[in-house]
Amino acid sequence: MNTAFVADRLLQYARLARLDRPIGNFLLLWPMLWALWLAAEGFPDPKVFTVFVLGVLVMRAAGCVINDFADRNVDGHVKRTTHRPMAQGKVSEREALILFAVLCLVAFGLVLLMNTLTILLSLVAVALAATYPFAKRYTHLPQVHLGAAFGWAVPMAFAAQTGTVPDLAWLVFIAAVVWATVYDTQYAMVDRDDDLRIGVKSTAILFGDNDRLIIGLLQGLMTLTLLFIGLQAELGLAYYAGVFLATLLFVYQQRLIRDRSREGCFQAFLNNNVYGGVVFVGILLSYGWSAL
Repeated sequence: MNTAFVADRLLQYARLARLDRPIGNFLLLWPMLWALWLAAEGFPDPKVFTVFVLGVLVMRAAGCVINDFADRNVDGHVKRTTHRPMAQGKVSEREALILFAVLCLVAFGLVLLMNTLTILLSLVAVALAATYPFAKRYTHLPQVHLGAAFGWAVPMAFAAQTGTVPDLAWLVFIAAVVWATVYDTQYAMVDRDDDLRIGVKSTAILFGDNDRLIIGLLQGLMTLTLLFIGLQAELGLAYYAGVFLATLLFVYQQRLIRDRSREGCFQAFLNNNVYGGVVFVGILLSYGWSAL
């Protein structure tokens, strides 16, 4: 087989799986890491940690592949997505479906190393990931669906670490859903003009001129949820300092989207990676200090 051909296929598959755009990995990883540390009340079991980090990376790649498959006739009409491999005709539908299946099998192989409850919960994760790309055709709330898909790693992490899914896990899941709705609405604001033209639905379209206000209310709800998490998990001062700094980042994001420019909204979306990291550091330091 021609080496250049193989190299090109691998490159296109890597682009299809967004390996060149790691921001999505971090947005998936942060809530999962919050959950693992909270479930373990410190550093989680190394095996669980390794399986979940690898699993998140693989499932994010699978989600990107099925998303591009679903949007293969749409991406060519949106400024931000015209470069994608399927939009450019560089990856076939058959190739995309095979790659999606392979990635899902790899992820399922990883989850088989966990307990029965985690394996059962993983079936919901696959269903959410597979159906999310099609949600934008039927509802203005695909961002909420994305939040559920991204956030489902939370109850799975608690199940893997503790064998149960306590109330705290569902609080963290709610936080993950609300947060994803915030940042994916900011992301959708970048594409709003194109989405309106081609008939794709989103919260950015649903919220209309009230987008900044509703994002602000969701950011407030996120902050309150994080405070409740801190109280229920009995976290220390370092955690609340992290929440305070994260809230300042929300204020900064509001400034970025104030004129609804494509660049400003995209920068606000990217800033959420820092937000998730700040919350995690607060959790990390809270357990670190309490152990001294």
